[in-house]
Amino acid sequence: MIRHCVFARFRNDVPAAERMAIHADLEALRQVVEGMEAVQFSANVSPEPFGRGFTHGFTIDFRDAATRDAYLVHEAHQRAGARLVAALEGGTDGLMVFDLDLTKK
Repeated sequence: MIRHCVFARFRNDVPAAERMAIHADLEALRQVVEGMEAVQFSANVSPEPFGRGFTHGFTIDFRDAATRDAYLVHEAHQRAGARLVAALEGGTDGLMVFDLDLTKK
C-alpha cells in the first residue's frame, strides 16, 4: 500500500468552504480511480514546533504504486490539484508531498 501524504499552506484569504470543496474534489476521485482507498483530511494539530508553516494536510491510501501513478495523471486529479495549488501560499511552494510504501519493512 502507498500512503500519499500532502501538506499545505493555505493562503489566509481562502475560506474554509473552499478548503472543504477542494477536499470534496479529492475525495470524489475515489469514484473514478480504482484502488484509491481511504482519504483523510485535517488541520495540523501537532504541538511540536516543526510544522514549517504547513497548516493542513491529507493522506490518500492507494492499493499499490500503479494505482497511485494512475491517480497522478488522471484528468480529474489534475483539475483538483490545480484548484488546490491556486489556494496555497506561493502556489506549489505551499505544498509538500511525501509517499510512504507501507508494504516495505
